[in-house]
Amino acid sequence: MIALFVLGYLMIALEHVLNVNKATFALLMSGILWAVYAMCSHDPNLSEDMVIALGDTCEIVVFLIGAMTIVELIDRYGGFNIIVHRIHAKNKRGLMWVLALVAFFMSSILDNMTTTIIMVMMLRRLLSNQKERWLFACVIVLAANSGGAWSPIGDITTIMLWMKNYVSSVDLIVNLLIPSLVSVVIPTFIATRYVKSEPVEQLNSGDQRIGYELSRHHRGLSKLVLCCGVAGLLFVPIFKSITHLPPYMGILISLGCLWLLTELIVRHYRLDGKIEGRISQVVRHIDMSTILFFLGILLSVGALQQAGILNELAHWLDRNLHEPYTINGIIGVLSSIVDNVPLVAACMNMYPVATDAMVTAAADPTYMSFFVEDGLFWHLLTFCAGVGGSLLIIGSAAGVVAMGIEKIPFMWYAKRITWLAFLGYVAGIATIWLETLIITI
Repeated sequence: MIALFVLGYLMIALEHVLNVNKATFALLMSGILWAVYAMCSHDPNLSEDMVIALGDTCEIVVFLIGAMTIVELIDRYGGFNIIVHRIHAKNKRGLMWVLALVAFFMSSILDNMTTTIIMVMMLRRLLSNQKERWLFACVIVLAANSGGAWSPIGDITTIMLWMKNYVSSVDLIVNLLIPSLVSVVIPTFIATRYVKSEPVEQLNSGDQRIGYELSRHHRGLSKLVLCCGVAGLLFVPIFKSITHLPPYMGILISLGCLWLLTELIVRHYRLDGKIEGRISQVVRHIDMSTILFFLGILLSVGALQQAGILNELAHWLDRNLHEPYTINGIIGVLSSIVDNVPLVAACMNMYPVATDAMVTAAADPTYMSFFVEDGLFWHLLTFCAGVGGSLLIIGSAAGVVAMGIEKIPFMWYAKRITWLAFLGYVAGIATIWLETLIITI
């Protein structure tokens, strides 16, 4: 199964060489991995296991469909035009800093995937050159992933750790805000060297896909859809914290409300022949190949998890390394290859939150103290699993959606962005080490 996963991953990486959509290999890989597991394991509960794996995967996929539809709707009504006109920078290097910082803080409130969708869609109005958009989009991915790591609602893994009381919201923010910011500032500073210090170009009006004409004639309508769409996305973490239901339920409620709103708008303004302004029309334009790719990748990782491969890897790291920085550093690198959710879940299952009694009774009390609530291990895990996903473009949901929207080649990212992300990643870990050293002194 490991060999098959590596082969499938290689085919995905060579998408532009083979000229075959990456979703093809992701779906094939997921089906073959589950088939191999079924034939070799003789698991009597295979059907139930597959239902659980599919359910966990579909939670994320349904959320992705809902978020992409809402963002596409905002775009269709010219909502992003309102935001774009409020972004000011003297030159393109300044513009990159503005977008990186906006993505960093926005993803701590929304999630990193939704933030990336919004910011990358805005790039189409700001930049006309595709290669420039690729670089800016990659910086946005780095910023969104880092921004999601220090907030309890910024990433799926931070939500998991926060909801299960492995970390608390205040300590998470206090301990990870500066390291997360460092992991963005360093690669952004280097990336600006690849951008000419020239004035920001006039807003791109040549992108026929984006219908901004409406915002010129009905600016109030564009603002209404923008505010309602963003409110719908912000509603999701609030809904989850109140009801403890999965995020996809919140996004479905938001989508339903926006559907009703747009039906009333289309009827009142008689927009049927001008823009396809209904949700039923907008949903046809979301990138289904990206969604199917995401489905295939998550099901493939689910097969590895069900086979016990990820848990065995986590145990091996613990037995042979027994050091929190090294273990979490490797987990962060692995999270750029496989999804960070099962990796974090494996660590949560392997290491329960240590109590004072467990620390006192442990053979190595110093090491066990890393696993108390808000201990060093959990903060490192939160940072590494979130920021480490930036090392490869398919290592995070934010990277996957940016890849789908802008058609960023896997190898282009690996050659030009991976080393930048790695520098920020290592610098962030070093900052956590310095913070811990200062506290102990």
